[in-house]
Amino acid sequence: MSQHLNAVCFGEILYDIFPNSEKIGGAPLNVASRLSANGIQTAMVSSVGQDKKGENLFKYLKSRNIDNTLVAKTSDYPTGVVNVSLDKSGSASYTIEHPAAWDKIEISEKMKNTVKASNAFIFGSLACRDAQSRETLLQLLMHAKFRVFDINLRPPYYNKDIIEHLIMKADFIKFNDDELYEIAEMFDSPFHSLEQNLSYMAKITNAKSICVTKGSHGAVLFTEEKLYYNSGYKVKVADTVGSGDSFLASLISKLLKDETPQKALNYACAMGAMVASKEGANPEFSSEEIEAFMFPEVD
Repeated sequence: MSQHLNAVCFGEILYDIFPNSEKIGGAPLNVASRLSANGIQTAMVSSVGQDKKGENLFKYLKSRNIDNTLVAKTSDYPTGVVNVSLDKSGSASYTIEHPAAWDKIEISEKMKNTVKASNAFIFGSLACRDAQSRETLLQLLMHAKFRVFDINLRPPYYNKDIIEHLIMKADFIKFNDDELYEIAEMFDSPFHSLEQNLSYMAKITNAKSICVTKGSHGAVLFTEEKLYYNSGYKVKVADTVGSGDSFLASLISKLLKDETPQKALNYACAMGAMVASKEGANPEFSSEEIEAFMFPEVD
């Protein structure tokens, strides 16, 4: 594997508006931030408005060492915002303003070439809610060599047709447990257990790997015809925003670096837990902090 591993993330970059604060977010941007922190050269494909939030997003990308040359600026649409409400346990629900600049991503030759040259192309379902970005994504998928589908079901912005189309193009699929059950049912699964539904989806899709996150209970990874498990890390949850995104980025970055599936999964679960223990989607951690969290020294 080349020393210079690189990835492209496609889709929404936006502001999460919390009851008391505003934070930069969007699942693909959260994934890009963690990939970059993990030493993967990462480019973002998106669009922002010509407004203060758009300017701040550009600065943020630069500060996180994410290539922003494929992020367009448009005067026709505002930078995306999502209103986030948290329940007592810190779990988030979202109201996503439409239309936003990221709904209108236009294809370019440079995009195609960047995707072609990348080791991983990561995309979600939310970016398909608008025809313009959906069409761009479908074209870019034709040029990607390793397609990672981060299923992010956000009602009412998805339907069976688009999920089916994307799922059949993916080499790697990441679900949370609720999404797995919902989508397996869409595909007429007769099963009730997580493992049975996971192997059902593995059989009917072209994906070589499928990962299912289980919140505080860790995750299960199906790859190379085997199942790998991690039962989670216990933390005091500040909020769950972005923890699944950091989990995915950490898993993909370790797998790209040829780490064993079990070690990659353990690291990803630790990262997801650490992010959930802090406010906002993209807290920064040193490698020493991650190591100390995973392997605390015992006196």
